[in-house]
Amino acid sequence: QVQLVESGGGLVQPGGSLRLSCAASGFTLGSYTIGWFRQAPGKEREGVSCISSTTGSTYYTGSVEGRFTISRDNAKNTVYLQMNSLKPEDTAVYYCATGPGPRCGPNWATSRFGSWGQGTQVTVSS
Repeated sequence: QVQLVESGGGLVQPGGSLRLSCAASGFTLGSYTIGWFRQAPGKEREGVSCISSTTGSTYYTGSVEGRFTISRDNAKNTVYLQMNSLKPEDTAVYYCATGPGPRCGPNWATSRFGSWGQGTQVTVSS
């Protein structure tokens, strides 16, 4: 079966850190652009970050740039999202998904992403 599984979410205090994982099975993750998205209660889904399968180019939404880092380990068939200096506004369910092509661009979040994971909850609260 082709699937993505997110993990690593949890409850952290403001200023804390989490490292999310997006593990692929049934396909080679390294062949795909991978995007991280998040959705907070009552909010629309938001593109957070993207990493290219070819050049390794990365993109971040402005609210997380400088705090989050996306990376991939193709040997482990996994993409990561390191989240530092977390804020309550980062609270959401985080999803990863496969992109339609091998490259990310500035408008990556508008692309049609294919396979999605089930999401992992991130809660930032005192």
